[in-house]
Formats: sequence, C-alpha cells, structure tokens
Amino acid sequence: MSQLQINSDKISPKTPRTASKEVRRQQLINATIDSIAKHGVAGTTMTTVTRTAGLSIGLANFHFTSKQNMFEETLRFLAEEHRDHWKKSLKKANLAPEAKLLAIVEAHFHPDICNRKKVAVWFGFYGEASARASYRTLVNKIDGERRDMSVELCRQIIQQGGYNTLDPVDISFTLEGLYDGFWLNILMYPGEFTRFDMLKRIQEYLSQIFPQHFERPLPQDFKE
Repeated sequence: MSQLQINSDKISPKTPRTASKEVRRQQLINATIDSIAKHGVAGTTMTTVTRTAGLSIGLANFHFTSKQNMFEETLRFLAEEHRDHWKKSLKKANLAPEAKLLAIVEAHFHPDICNRKKVAVWFGFYGEASARASYRTLVNKIDGERRDMSVELCRQIIQQGGYNTLDPVDISFTLEGLYDGFWLNILMYPGEFTRFDMLKRIQEYLSQIFPQHFERPLPQDFKE
C-alpha cells in the first residue's frame, strides 16, 4: 500500500516470525488475492487465506474485523497500487499532455497491475451482486481522480491540435471502457490476447483521434 511503502511481491509465507504488523497485513492481503484468483470470491474464506499465507486465523482477525473487511482492504490495496503507479509516471519532468495520457494507459497494462491473478480479483469483486455497490463506492474516488486527469489531458490535446469536434469527456470514458474490456479479454482468452496487444490497440485508437499527437504503433514496439 502507498502509505506502507512495502514491496508486496517480496512478501511470502516464509517471512520471518518477527515481521512487522504492516508486513503481516500485506502478507494477508497478498494471500487474499491468491485465494480469490484460485477459488473465487465465494470460495475464499479466512481459512483459505490464512492457509495460503501460512498464518493463523487469530492473526487475520487481529488485522481485519471480518472477511468482508479483508476483501475491502484488498480491493483498496489494488486500487491504490494502480493509482500510485500512474501518478509516479506523471511526475516525470517536462512530459507533454499526450505523454502523460499514454503514461496512464500504460499503467493499466504494466505487469505489476495487469496480470491474470489481479485481473481475476477485480472481476471477482465486481461479479458479486450483493456487494457490488459497496465495492464501487470504495474505489470510486480513486477511479474518478484518474478519469478527471484523463479528461484534462484530452482537453489540452484537443486545444493544441485544434480537434474542435472532439469531446474530452467522451474520449476519457471510451478509454475507461477499453481498459475494462481488454482486461476481460486477457482474463478469458490468455492465449489470444496479451497486455501488449491491448496496449497497441489503445495507442492505435489514440492515433486515429489525435493524429498530430500519437503515431500509429508498429508491431515491434510491443514485444515482451
């Protein structure tokens, strides 16, 4: 999580028994991601999470008041991880608006963000009808911050390029729809779609609507 400055990928069940409270909490969140990816939301319990983490039920109850709370904090972690990633890219000095917009696009398909395990968790959460509204509320502010930034960047590009017939809000919401749809393709058809394929398609879309600012990508630009 952003406030903890913890590299979650390096936290495992082999973490020493003297690990800090923050490390243990992150270990449980990582285990929740693993369990949901493997068993789904309905099949994930405190037992599957603690077994995956190699920790006790008592420790899980110490960090989270309930399974629902553990799910919510896992979703919050994923949303903040994504937000911190694209924000870090935007901090690069002297980036033009088109470069900043592309940085947001690329953040969606970075391997730390866009992998089948984490994408499965996102869709697992939103597939739960009984909790969908609460999950949506939890990440709405974070998503809104990204959309607002995309709208502003599109507005700047439109002004610079004289694309007077384009609406920055429409373009931003189209991009959001492409992100979600392409993530679903990656999850459902991993042999046919890769994050590089999806990134290439979005850059092609941007090159069509903003031809002065984005070049049409070449196949060799998107290789592992």
